[in-house]
This record gives sequence, structure tokens and C-alpha cells, in this order.
Amino acid sequence: MLEVTDLRVAYGKAPALWGVSFELRARELLCVVGPNGAGKTTLINTLAGVLRAQGGRIVFEGRDITTLPAHRWCEAGIALVPEGRRLFGGMSVLENLEIGSILPGARAKRRESLDAVLALFPALEVKLAQAAAELSGGQQQMVAISRALMARPRLLLLDEPSLGLSPLIVTELFGAIRRVHREGTSVLLVEQNVTTALRVAERAYVLEEGRMVAEGTPDDLMQRDEIRRAYLGV
Repeated sequence: MLEVTDLRVAYGKAPALWGVSFELRARELLCVVGPNGAGKTTLINTLAGVLRAQGGRIVFEGRDITTLPAHRWCEAGIALVPEGRRLFGGMSVLENLEIGSILPGARAKRRESLDAVLALFPALEVKLAQAAAELSGGQQQMVAISRALMARPRLLLLDEPSLGLSPLIVTELFGAIRRVHREGTSVLLVEQNVTTALRVAERAYVLEEGRMVAEGTPDDLMQRDEIRRAYLGV
């Protein structure tokens, strides 16, 4: 579904990613894990069209989208849940969700999509008229995920969804991510919380200092001593 080959991204003259290659299969839940500064957010922002690659190729559903204009990536079927949520705090929860379905195809099914995200996160139903900035951090993350799903993507990108949230909320959010995946959406998750990410993923890559250094199933990676020492503290 998604094929990334020799991806290179830099900030000015400072390289952030180099030689990154990987694939995500259709209807797969794939995670990319690694420490702070590894390049995870750079990677996912490049896959969402927010950043431009300096080299390499990004092929989505057989189409080379490497140089696609940023505003066309969502139309192509890719939606991003950014780190820090990036909600419009002064707007209501409902207005934030409606922004996610602004493209014609998604707008035509807005009611159906709204029903689906409220079933996924029932706590939001009584918050629809409330300003997004007034919600708790966990509820704001629910809105951010729901806003992306309102676009009806075929590939959902999630950047550090557990950041700053309590373990209880993280468990709820990752349960919802699993459900979205089971219902047919491909998911690419980048996450510093390695243990939690590996519990939900079908396959995983390890990103370190801008390079992919390991790949395998969660069980495979958990059995590798160097991965357990570096990322799991055991």
C-alpha cells in the first residue's frame, strides 16, 4: 500500500532522515518506534506532505506522491493526527470535526462519519458544543483522531498519540486505534512508548538517528537483546 524508498529529508543542511526504506501493507497496523530525536516526527510529517523530501520516493497505492502538493495528500487518502493534537481551541468540538470532512467526498458522508467517531469515542457526544480548548488532554486527543477519521482516510498516520496522557487514557486510545484498524483502515503509528506500540502493531520498524536499524514482528523485536536493552530498559 505504501512503499518508501531511500527517503532523505533535511532541515537546511542538517540531515534528519537518510536512506529510509520500508513498506506498509494494505490493512496493516505498522509502528515505527525510536528514541527522542530519532526522526519519527520528521518521517510522519513527510509521509503526510507537511515536509518535502529531498530525495527518495513515496509510493501510495501504486502512485508516486513524492512531489504531490501538500494540500492534495488528504485527497489522496492519507490523514494525519499530529503530535500535540493541533486543534482549533476556540472552535467547538463539532466544528473541529467538521473541518476534517471539508473535502467533497468526505463532506457527502459527514453524518455517517460523525456517527462512527462518536461510537468510537462516546465521551465526545456531550462535548460537541464545547470549545476544544476546554477539554482534557485525553479528550482533545480523541477529537484529533476523530477529526482525521472524518476525512475517511485509507491510511491513518498517528504521531505520538500517547504523549502526555495517563496510562488509563492511553489504553482507551490504543483500543480505539485497534478498532479503526480492524474496520479496514491501514494505520502507521510512530511512538516513543515502545511497549504500548508493540502491543498493538502487527509489524514494527526501529528508527534511530534518521535511519531504520531493525524490522520485524513485535515478538521478534522483543526477543532481541539489543532492542530490549535500548528501548525497553530490560
